[in-house]
Amino acid sequence: MANLKIIQGGTVVTAEGETRADVLIEGETVVAVGLDLAADGAEVIDATGAYVMPGGIDPHTHMELPFMGTVASEDFFSGTSAAAAGGTTMILDFVIPAPQQRLMDAYKQWREWAAKSAADYSFHVAVTWWDQSVHDDMGTLATEHGVNSFKHFMAYKNAIMCDDEVLVNSFSRARDLGALATVHAENGELVYKLQQEIFDKGITGPEGHPLSRPPEVEGEAANRAIRIAEVLGAPLYLVHTSCIDALEAVTRARLEGQRVFAEVLAQHLVIDDSHYRNPSWEHAAHYVMSPPFRSKEHQDALWRGLQGGMLQTTATDHCCFCTPQKAAGKDDFRKIPNGTGGVEDRMSVLWHHGVRTGRLTPSEFVAVTSTNAAKIFNIHPRKGSLQPGADADIVIWDPEQTRTISKETSHQNVDFNIYEGMEVTGGAATTLSRGNVVWADGELRTVKGAGKHIDRPCFPDYWEGQTKRNTLAEPTAVDRG
Repeated sequence: MANLKIIQGGTVVTAEGETRADVLIEGETVVAVGLDLAADGAEVIDATGAYVMPGGIDPHTHMELPFMGTVASEDFFSGTSAAAAGGTTMILDFVIPAPQQRLMDAYKQWREWAAKSAADYSFHVAVTWWDQSVHDDMGTLATEHGVNSFKHFMAYKNAIMCDDEVLVNSFSRARDLGALATVHAENGELVYKLQQEIFDKGITGPEGHPLSRPPEVEGEAANRAIRIAEVLGAPLYLVHTSCIDALEAVTRARLEGQRVFAEVLAQHLVIDDSHYRNPSWEHAAHYVMSPPFRSKEHQDALWRGLQGGMLQTTATDHCCFCTPQKAAGKDDFRKIPNGTGGVEDRMSVLWHHGVRTGRLTPSEFVAVTSTNAAKIFNIHPRKGSLQPGADADIVIWDPEQTRTISKETSHQNVDFNIYEGMEVTGGAATTLSRGNVVWADGELRTVKGAGKHIDRPCFPDYWEGQTKRNTLAEPTAVDRG
C-alpha cells in the first residue's frame, strides 16, 4: 500500500468510548484501528501521551460574509487554516441570499468563495424570502448539490428576517425534502422596537445591544419556531442557543418527543455580559453579536443543557469584524456589525472548561465537538468517527498543552480575540485533514484549495416517523344529516 501513515502510542477517543490503539491511514482514509498494526513503510506519527480523536466539526461559521454594510474579515482559506490550528477539520458555513435573490445564484457565489478552503466544508442555505423560485431552488439544492439544511433568520427586520408565512412555507418544503429546518431564534419585531426605544433614551454604545435583545426575545422566537415545526411535522435545529428561556423551550419539546436539536456556542458557555459595560468602546463593541452574551446564570444553565443532552452540538458563529469595521456603529450600537471570532479556540476552551472541570468526559467532548454534528447533518460515519472507511480527519490532542489565548498568537484574521488572556490547558498537537498533516509543531501546513465540498444527503426515510407522529389523523367531515 502506498501513502501510508500510522498514528502510534495514543489513546483513541470516540463518542462511544476510549481505548489504546493505533490508527492506520492510507491516502485520505482510515483503514484500520487497533493495537500493534502492521504498517511496513508507513510514516509514523507519535501520539504517546495524547488522545487521538476525530477532527472537530464547527457547524456554524460565516467566512467572508457580506453583512451590515461590510464583509467579514476572515476568508475561507484563513478561516479553515485557523480552524485546523485548533483541531477543527470541517466547517458548515452559510449561504445567505439577499431578499429577492435566487437561492441558486447565491449558492454558486459562495461555492466560488469557498474554493480556496484549506479543509473540508459544506453549506446551510438561508431562506430569506418566498416565492415559487425559492421552493424550486430548495429542491435543486437538496437533490443535486448535497444541501440538507435550510436556515431561517427570525431577526434582522428590514433585511433578512423571515415572517411566519415564510417559516411555514419553508419548513413544509424542507420536511417534504427530508431536510432540516434551522432557525436563528430572536423576535425581530421586538428587537426592532426595543432598539429604537433604547437609542431614543440616549443609550448609543454597545451596552444598548444586550438591552435590546433580552432573553425573552430569544425564548419567544424559539418557542414559536418549535411550535410551528410541531404542527407541520418538520424537524428543527436551533442555532446559538444562549439563554434559559430558549433552552426551556427546547427541553420541553424534546421531552414531548419532538425532533428538535439545539446548538450552543463555546463563547456563550464562558463569556458573560459584563464586557458590554467595559469603559473601552472598542473592547465592548467586539462582543456585539446576536444573540448577545448573557449573565452568568444562563451560562450555568447552558452547561447543564449540554451535559444533559438537551444541547447536542457546539459551534462558534465565527464571523469576524476588525476594529475599523466595528467603528461603523461608533455613535449607534444598532450599526455595529454583529459577530465575533472563535473557530481556532473552540475546542481548547471546551476541553479546559468542560473536560478538565469534570462537566464532560473525553467521549462526550468528541460527541459535542464533532460526532453529533456529523450525525445530525448526515455525514457520519464519513466524518465524526475514526472507524475504517472514515475520512482521516484527525486531531492528536495533547491534554497537558497550556497556552494563553491572544490575538498576538492567533491565526484568525481579526485584530481582537474575545478570549484574550484566557489560559487553557489542552490543545491540538497535530491536525490531519483527509490524511494530510495541516498543523504540527506549532506551525500551519495548510494548502489553499485543498478542502473539498462535502455533500450531505437528505434523509426522507429518517424523518418519516416523526412526520407521521406530528400529523393529525386524516380529517373527515362531520355528518350532520
